[in-house]
Amino acid sequence: MVLYIKYMVSLRCKMKVKTELNYLKLQYRDLESGVVEMEEKVTEEDRKKLKSKLHKYGMELLDSENSQKIERIIAVITEMIFAKTQMPKVALPEYLTEKLSFDYTDMSTIFSEVKGITIQQYVMINKIERVKEFLLYDELNLKEIVSKLNYDNIQRLSSEFKKVTGLSLAFFKDMKIKRKSSPIKMK
Repeated sequence: MVLYIKYMVSLRCKMKVKTELNYLKLQYRDLESGVVEMEEKVTEEDRKKLKSKLHKYGMELLDSENSQKIERIIAVITEMIFAKTQMPKVALPEYLTEKLSFDYTDMSTIFSEVKGITIQQYVMINKIERVKEFLLYDELNLKEIVSKLNYDNIQRLSSEFKKVTGLSLAFFKDMKIKRKSSPIKMK
């Protein structure tokens, strides 16, 4: 089960959520900005208690409808980026609205409040993760990556890559080559 918590975007917020989960003896697998992956289903009573506790810290446990919206947004974005064929050429707001039948402004607001980043930023980060996979596994060359992920050109891809990773594409590719050529020493 996954819980979505609005405004849980800082380390301090995460610590408060962990404290309250432990206090309520609710077991969780993972906790990241706005999202808590629970070990098991949370009872309605525990959900109410957690909601009340989080409210004191200015956070809000989302109802199941909004939680489902966020899950569906993430699923559609993942499907779009990791598709076997080329990403759709339509603009992201139009694509998400068509696929999900939600108002994009509402989607965007809920997503940003929970994840702490915009949908556009989330897409950019995940596209760069996909680029890294293509480069690490020598699946596609840069021209093919640009085409598959709908970048305008290699410069645009390179700019986003640097913005997200802090590394240039050339440096990343060189790192990969050096890792492949250097023997791994085991003790």
